Amino acid sequence: MEKQSVFRSRLLPYVLLVPQVAVVLLFFYWPAAQAVWQSFLLQDAFGLSTTFVAFENYADILTQPEYLNAILRTLLFSAAIAAASLSAALLLAVMADKPLTGVTVYRTLLIWPYAVAPAVAGVLWLFMLHPALGVLSRPLRALGVDWNPLLNGNQAILLVVLAAAWKQISYNFLFFLAGLQAIPKSVMEAAAIDGARPMRRFWTVTFPLLMPTIFFLIVINTVYAFFETFGIIDTMTGGGPAKATETLVYKVYLDGLLGSNLGSSAAQSVILMFIVIALTAVQFRYVERKVTY
Repeated sequence: MEKQSVFRSRLLPYVLLVPQVAVVLLFFYWPAAQAVWQSFLLQDAFGLSTTFVAFENYADILTQPEYLNAILRTLLFSAAIAAASLSAALLLAVMADKPLTGVTVYRTLLIWPYAVAPAVAGVLWLFMLHPALGVLSRPLRALGVDWNPLLNGNQAILLVVLAAAWKQISYNFLFFLAGLQAIPKSVMEAAAIDGARPMRRFWTVTFPLLMPTIFFLIVINTVYAFFETFGIIDTMTGGGPAKATETLVYKVYLDGLLGSNLGSSAAQSVILMFIVIALTAVQFRYVERKVTY
């Protein structure tokens, strides 16, 4: 018989919900509403007056080739981060799920990078791959690789993707490990008895059973790549060289805080929010079809 919680007062459940609802309204809906309203305004350079310009900010943004390039760059950037972090995390989780000596130590060490702040992760990778000071730059030059992410845009993108993916591996690792441990051992033993080799067992049994976890992590990693990589980009490249690593979230910062164009920055933030919502909706619409719960 299941136990049920019974509230003697009908108002008590609503009173308990008030703090959470207040936090959501204060820190999410209110700033979002302010950004939408600001996107319809044009402020002078001194911030003394504002003019209602309706959708002029949006029209101006969407006709800029550099903004359209930033959208494409951000989509490719997020896809690369999600693919790299999910692949590496899944491989590490499969290895850590085996009965190894000292496996608890391995799992703990693999989780630690998640506690590193994005800006700190960016500095760490910059120290390792800085063209003049990096400890890994010398071996690359010895191999004949002209490594200089401060001048080469493609190398700068690669460097930022490596740092951002490394930062997210620990988060993905936790969920993959939990998903692997939730798979019944009897299922794997039955597949082994049927003659399936380890690689075949993984792709025909383990991977399909992990699809709910993979789908959840795809959504989370997409949001992470769009928003939470700001600190990594700011500390490593500052959007350069030649705007090669200038993503949408970093462009909002450049135009709003540094450029003092608050109307354009607000419009960009609204567009960014709708892009993320649309991508999430597409993932739920098409990717979730392949998920078996």
